[in-house]
Amino acid sequence: MRTTFRAATLAALVLALLVFPTSAFAKTHVLQPMPTNLDTVPDATQATGLRVDLPKPNCRSFPSDCADIAVLDTLDGFNIQPRITIPFSKPIDLKTVSSSTIFLIGPGRHVVGINQAVWEPLTNTLHVESNEQLAQASTYLLVVTRRVHDTNGEPVDGNVRDGDDFRGRSGEDAKAYRDALLAALPSVAAAGISPDDVAEASLFTTQSITAVSTKIRSQLRATPVSFSSPAGTRTVFPMSSVATVQWSRQLTATGPLADPVFLPTPALFGVGTIAFGTYDSPDYENADEVIPAVGSRTGVPAVQSTNHLQFTLFLPTGTAPAGGWPVAIFGHGFTDSKNGAPWAVAGTLASNKIASIAINVVGHGFGADGTYTVTRVDGSTTTFAAGGRGFDQNHDGTIDSTEGVSAVGAQSLIGNRDGLRQTVVDIMQLVKELKAGVDVDGDGMPDLSTSRIYYAGQSFGGIYGTQLLGLEPDIRAGVPNVPGGPIIEIARLSPAFRPLVGIALITRNPSLYNNPTPDAFFTNFDENMPLRNLPLVVDDVPGAEAIADLIDNTEWAQQAGNPAAYAPYLTRPVIFQFARGDKTVPNPTTSAILRACGCANRATLFRNDLAHAAAGTSTNPHTFLTNIDPTKPGAPFAFAAQQQIATFFTSDGAVTIDPDGPGPFFETPTSMVPEDLAFIQ
Repeated sequence: MRTTFRAATLAALVLALLVFPTSAFAKTHVLQPMPTNLDTVPDATQATGLRVDLPKPNCRSFPSDCADIAVLDTLDGFNIQPRITIPFSKPIDLKTVSSSTIFLIGPGRHVVGINQAVWEPLTNTLHVESNEQLAQASTYLLVVTRRVHDTNGEPVDGNVRDGDDFRGRSGEDAKAYRDALLAALPSVAAAGISPDDVAEASLFTTQSITAVSTKIRSQLRATPVSFSSPAGTRTVFPMSSVATVQWSRQLTATGPLADPVFLPTPALFGVGTIAFGTYDSPDYENADEVIPAVGSRTGVPAVQSTNHLQFTLFLPTGTAPAGGWPVAIFGHGFTDSKNGAPWAVAGTLASNKIASIAINVVGHGFGADGTYTVTRVDGSTTTFAAGGRGFDQNHDGTIDSTEGVSAVGAQSLIGNRDGLRQTVVDIMQLVKELKAGVDVDGDGMPDLSTSRIYYAGQSFGGIYGTQLLGLEPDIRAGVPNVPGGPIIEIARLSPAFRPLVGIALITRNPSLYNNPTPDAFFTNFDENMPLRNLPLVVDDVPGAEAIADLIDNTEWAQQAGNPAAYAPYLTRPVIFQFARGDKTVPNPTTSAILRACGCANRATLFRNDLAHAAAGTSTNPHTFLTNIDPTKPGAPFAFAAQQQIATFFTSDGAVTIDPDGPGPFFETPTSMVPEDLAFIQ
């Protein structure tokens, strides 16, 4: 269970029973809503002026909860998409729960409603989510009005105007909170009500999102770029001289490399040169794959080590234009590497006279001992490092396709938040290299444009790509393909990733897995959480609320890696490409991004529901951008979507084409911001 809030809920109820005489509870009372700044301490080093300080349970009995709270207590505020908990002393009339009776007041007296309501009858507790993603580092007033009624039709009451012994807490901090809460009450006029209509309220401040990454960006400086192996061999190859490129992966911590696989050189139509280069990027993650917390106002992120990164560069055929080739950085997906999706799109980009470049994500590409072997048409070969970034994090002797991207152990609540942030740092460093001028052919002149820099990325690449586009002003336009967030929602809703959530639940101490007979894939737990815009759910599923609480804590801890959290800061031209019925990154998680940035008019939806019926495309359209196998029905749609990206970049973000013109299979812009799953079975 999320002991933090549940213990506080029970404590509030016990306190109310002690403080108020029995006659006071003839009415149904609202108890202390959460989140609340009562669960913080002043901290002048933070952008918000405070730091989270949650109560801990018995750590011997609940070690997983204690570890999670230790992570949350490093944050400078609460979730920007909070799951709000409102306990009552008795049952309420659930028909009176709505955005007109419970809401938030934010900066500029902006009113935010509620969504995804769940009533927990066992504890008489209402759980709701804010209907909008909230602004970072901002204070919100949560309001429960007397328009919420009890089961007898009577307005609920509260104790919002308690004395100095506030919510059972005394001292200057509690008094300051009370004073701030009372001072905020007149703002409810923005919702058309009087302060006298307020039954209960809570004041809380949201966490900062961009502060640390913005500080890191300001520290980055261009470093030398090399196109030579450690042996001094040039790693720039005209495609006319290349017969094959083989990749030997390091799949184990010790022992020989795996048998080589051939990379798809036939896909590189329009590519004149393939080059493998290196650059250095500061690594802000420590050995636990965590960026150590610093004060978001005054703290300075510290470099922990240096990443020696290898990139693959695809140059178009022909002579570069004055100023060098426009260049698109392409971000690969989760479990993929720079040897996958970037190769599938390089040909279309090159045919449109756009160079493309790719690096491995943190923890991807298998081990660092992996190699490339380029065999020329004359039979000569060159072997050099392939730039894998995975390692044997769990010490089981193997290196899997994502090992090293996530924090584990006591800080596992952080997940891949900092792996995503570090990947963005590595790409921002790459942008610095490009802006400084990259000389590929060794003639002393830049071969890539120092100004026409773009970004596209698929899946995980769309996720960290949205973060990148919200932070990096020197990228002129971007196309995140099938992104979604937050990560925990992707995992919960996706058939592909739901087992990871189940395993996390069952391995907690104590376990939160609420099905006594888990299936083989650990997917049959029941969190009983509704999607958006659905009727209120009455939750009588044992253990469901504890899982929902953990999901909320996970989202909160990982917001600094959530693409939706960066979406409001997109200022350059973008297209969001996504697919109806995506089973890997489900549609509601993409819609979260589109709502956060108001980007529905910049979205292109691949109607795989129509394409599957008409052409027999896959039931999971997640990789529609890269399914270029000409023998498969998805290839025409892949090349059409790639051409939309290429046209967007060649026009410097000015022209957005509909990939299939008047055809029905792409909607540009989409008329949908879907909140349902629409999986094809």
